[in-house]
Amino acid sequence: MAYETTCTVGGPTVLISGASVAGPAVAYWLRHYGYRPTVIEMAPALRGGGFAVDFRGSASLTVLERMGVLDEIRRHRTGGSPMSFIDEREREIAALPPEFAGGEVELLRSDLSHILYEHSLYGHGRADGPEDRAAEPLPEKGGEAGAPLVEYVFGDSIASLTEMADGVHVTFERGAPRTFDLVIGADGLHSTVRRLAFGPEEEFVSHLGYYIAGWDLPAESRDFGSRPVGYNEPGRFISAGRTARRVDEPGYAGETFCVFASDELTYDRRDTEKQKKLIARAYEGGGWRTEELAQTVWGADGLYFDSISRVDVPRWSTGRIALLGDAAYGATVGGMGTGSAVVGAYVLAGELAAAGGDHGRAFARYEELLRPFVTQCQEGGRRAGEFLAPPTQEAIDARNALLNDPQAVAAMLQEGEDISAAVELRTYGADERG
Repeated sequence: MAYETTCTVGGPTVLISGASVAGPAVAYWLRHYGYRPTVIEMAPALRGGGFAVDFRGSASLTVLERMGVLDEIRRHRTGGSPMSFIDEREREIAALPPEFAGGEVELLRSDLSHILYEHSLYGHGRADGPEDRAAEPLPEKGGEAGAPLVEYVFGDSIASLTEMADGVHVTFERGAPRTFDLVIGADGLHSTVRRLAFGPEEEFVSHLGYYIAGWDLPAESRDFGSRPVGYNEPGRFISAGRTARRVDEPGYAGETFCVFASDELTYDRRDTEKQKKLIARAYEGGGWRTEELAQTVWGADGLYFDSISRVDVPRWSTGRIALLGDAAYGATVGGMGTGSAVVGAYVLAGELAAAGGDHGRAFARYEELLRPFVTQCQEGGRRAGEFLAPPTQEAIDARNALLNDPQAVAAMLQEGEDISAAVELRTYGADERG
């Protein structure tokens, strides 16, 4: 367990579970309004690698601009990754333009996480790469006497939550118990805060019939070229290639991304070997180089594997505890989750500031303002599996025809822009940046 910082400024205390995107974003805004945030993260440090994430539409870009991070995020942009859908003879039969997956601004999730983390600590970020950030000390700026403004605790997680009249008593897996004025669960699809305060995961998370996985190709694997290619069979999709955003990375041989249809599977999310077995089994007997690609998972050091699911929580708060981002309204892929997370963080913190300490009123207003917006965003997650891995050959052919129609692609992109902009952002008083 590592305590990265010590917060010394005054104000109500807030425990935030999760240090990926939503957690650091809401920590930034809360300390901006005089709160004392503590962010707890079960990983030993900020996570590296991972997929690219994107922002689209005016709402999320406006929030990033108000945070003062938009320019730095644009400096880390990847530009999106085009992909060709191919047949068994590797002939292109459809193409996915870079802006389809990359939105207006795309960057690696790890870069975004570092930017928001540093900005929450000191009110600004840095323009260098993640490897430089890891090697150099953090800048000595921020709160009183140069102290950081947010406390981060890595390598620990919440064990229990007990609400009292004047706070929430929290016990941890490793650290000593503490009491906070408020608790925010920003800890993703499989939220610990949601499980402890609202109920078991199966009450709120709906399996949408597909699984998603991604990993880096081992160095000894065959080079698939500079542009990713994807291959479909009914209910199965797999892609491989070297993406432009990582082409200069030492030892990078390319990456694999796959989506397959399946009933809900039973496995331990910490059992990587079991997950690899499920992936390899899902692609047995496939055409093209499907089985060869799936077998490379056995040599992969890192693996992302999860169901394509949707989170629906009837109420996002209970007493002094609230949910944010994927914990409240997640959709694994295609649901504009990253943009929804930063917009949600802005609204939640702003409503707490506007309510003058009345957390019940603030939580209710946060949900009232945001729920219609995120519900529309989630619909993209409901369709993502069938779009990437259509269930029949006829559906695959129809999807490809759609992608080969420029007007249809433009209409789909515009629909995404319209949905992602469909929320009104208040200014919440003073707009100065801390």
